[in-house]
Amino acid sequence: MSNVVDNDLRDYDRHVPTSTSRVTIRDVAALAGVSVATVSKVLNQRYGVAAATTAKVQAVIDELGYEASLVAQSLRNQRTNVIGVLVADIEPFSAELLKGAAAAIRHSGFELVVYSAGGRAGEQVGWESRYLSRLSGTLLDGAVLVTPTVTEKDMRRSTPIVAVDPHTGPADLPSVAADSLRGAKAMTEYLISIGHRRIGMVSGRPDLQSAQLRETGYRQALAEAGIEVDPEIVTIGAYDPDQSRESARRLLTAADRPTAIFCANDISAISVIETAAELGLSVPDDISVAGFDNVPESALSQPPLTTVAQPIRELGRRAVEMLIALLRGEELEERTVTLDTELIVRGSTRPV
Repeated sequence: MSNVVDNDLRDYDRHVPTSTSRVTIRDVAALAGVSVATVSKVLNQRYGVAAATTAKVQAVIDELGYEASLVAQSLRNQRTNVIGVLVADIEPFSAELLKGAAAAIRHSGFELVVYSAGGRAGEQVGWESRYLSRLSGTLLDGAVLVTPTVTEKDMRRSTPIVAVDPHTGPADLPSVAADSLRGAKAMTEYLISIGHRRIGMVSGRPDLQSAQLRETGYRQALAEAGIEVDPEIVTIGAYDPDQSRESARRLLTAADRPTAIFCANDISAISVIETAAELGLSVPDDISVAGFDNVPESALSQPPLTTVAQPIRELGRRAVEMLIALLRGEELEERTVTLDTELIVRGSTRPV
């Protein structure tokens, strides 16, 4: 009896992988005492395997923690049921958007992976295209691109794509964005309504529709109020905190500095507030500052930031829902979705 037990234990040890090795389908087959083909049938819920054998194989799968390779699965089924969200960096805007994307993926039968360019998108224009070329067809069934750096015609793609806050230029990509034009116009009108006439702007990335529309809204509001735009107080922040600090320092140290600064996103606005403090200026007593996005950090800044709220989580949720519909072969009711914005007045602005 002892020899039988010893033999069984040796057989078990021979086929159980070490903690540092990846469990394979061959490991499962060996430990269950069946063929690889039988394990494959169990994994894919195919007919032809006895109930007792199926239960035995499944028990071994659970014991070893076996997961089928996504690459192998894609080669076999031409599908992985994995959706990618590609972002330039994990910063406040994309972090909020990912929460909405995660909510949309629940109970959908799909999984979600996130890829980041490491915050160097400005230095790596086209990084999304390179990722898509490498991952499409082997890991991803489709992708959501957040603030892409290239137009559709520059992308090498073979999978469905939905863009959030799309790039400028001709494109037929399904997209989701907030109403940047109306939101920026509403903010500028608010600043005018509390007495500001010299309103500077720290704009966003010039290659994104959102940045162009926000600057257009700013200019439209000034024009309708009969206020001429001074090009000396319109600067580029590119949605980047470091560049926004440089722009803020130039605006705040000018001989005829603005009384208010509207920034194309909240992170730029918070950078302006921090730069003002470094220069010994008080917000809002010396300068009013406003932003765009309403990321959680905006309410926590000192003082809390007046901003235009866009439904960031909803952007992520709608983008993923559109992508899943495309993957299921469904027709989209709308290929371009524009969501409403809301003016949020806090302590960083005051009447002149």
